[in-house]
Amino acid sequence: MDPKRMSLEEDAILLQPIQRTGKAFYVTLFSLLAVILWAAWAYMYQYRNGLGVTGLARPIFWGVYITNFVFFIGISHAGTLISAILRLAKAEWRRSITRSAEVITVLVLFFGVGNILMDLGRPDRMLNILQYPHFKSPLLWDVSSITVYLTASSIYLYLPLIPDIAILRDHGGKYQWLYRILALGWKGTEKQHHLLERGISIMAILVIPIAVSVHTVVSFVFAMTIQPMWHTAIFGPYFVAGAIFSGIAALIVAMNLIRKVYHLEDYLRPVHFNNLGVLLLVMTLLWFYFTFTEYLTTYYGGEPIHMTIFWNKFTGRFAPYFWGMFLFCFVIPLPILSFQKTRTPYGTLIASISVIIGMWLERYVIVVPTLTHPRLPNETVLYSPTWVEWSVFAGCVSFFILLYMTFTKLFPIVSIWEVQEGREKSMAEVQERIKTYLPGIGVE
Repeated sequence: MDPKRMSLEEDAILLQPIQRTGKAFYVTLFSLLAVILWAAWAYMYQYRNGLGVTGLARPIFWGVYITNFVFFIGISHAGTLISAILRLAKAEWRRSITRSAEVITVLVLFFGVGNILMDLGRPDRMLNILQYPHFKSPLLWDVSSITVYLTASSIYLYLPLIPDIAILRDHGGKYQWLYRILALGWKGTEKQHHLLERGISIMAILVIPIAVSVHTVVSFVFAMTIQPMWHTAIFGPYFVAGAIFSGIAALIVAMNLIRKVYHLEDYLRPVHFNNLGVLLLVMTLLWFYFTFTEYLTTYYGGEPIHMTIFWNKFTGRFAPYFWGMFLFCFVIPLPILSFQKTRTPYGTLIASISVIIGMWLERYVIVVPTLTHPRLPNETVLYSPTWVEWSVFAGCVSFFILLYMTFTKLFPIVSIWEVQEGREKSMAEVQERIKTYLPGIGVE
């Protein structure tokens, strides 16, 4: 029997989500659609009646929507940074997880940008940044960096998909016409594989600095102002570290769901969750370092307006959000991730859900307290999100899950060709690499 055909039969389970659709999928689909329709109605209510239906008011122009923007852009770092770094480092255990990470990157970016539109009373004014660009504005830098990031991430997702699309084209399916177009005439020749590997390597190198620049520029939207507790040089690396932190957590949650729903226990093994759990542990400690440094320097400086916001977070009306952030980002995940016995799929899932909640609270704690205490005197305004903002947030999360589900029904969520390549070549490649750096092993 043809070895490639044997290997494909061995990986047939990866094609089952595309070939078969059960009742659970449709139940989930209609449930998500119901939430999305409710969110769409809530936004239309806001569009007709104005931003007054939200909790936003002068001087609090940013609230849940901008919190969501930073949150979603941060989660998008799951794919590019994790996948690209592991690919360049030739970490063989990456093969089963890279695609699930890369899909998160591309899809979630749309919801980050979408929340900016939600925050505008008139969405058509978004065009002003294209019609009347101001090159000194961090907002223009933001638009430019996110556009480049989305383009690069989409290419980086698509290139490794081509061989699997060709498999779907050759082995039947509901959307043969689509697979025939997207496969770009892939035949699996040695030359095509060489070009593909080169293209993937180039994109892996490119997306890393692009990803880092994106969340740095997002932080500039805050740090380039003179608002208290925003105008600080630490925001660039702080935001990037937070993005990687929440991105890894989102990937672990997605992997757990994929593993359970599609019965991919043989592809997404405990070792994958253990390794990602170690990465999440490192980011937990790094997040604590940046958070401690930020608040230490604020306290040591003792500037009155800064200290007003500082104590509002520690003991005032924002204390539940601040200490909730600390609980979910550090206290809960740290003991779970510190021991190998608890770095199981279930253990890392609990830690990751905790981190996702904590990182949303962190973005909220950054955005809202500062705006309630501007440098210029103003009447006191207490911001409280309304049902409209929560409905739109729920709709964004539901829409993202729906798109992710749809992707798994069109394309393999685990890269078939990379898994096959790993079986055929990885052992020999790893042995050769070991010979290059371990003493006592003969190298000619």
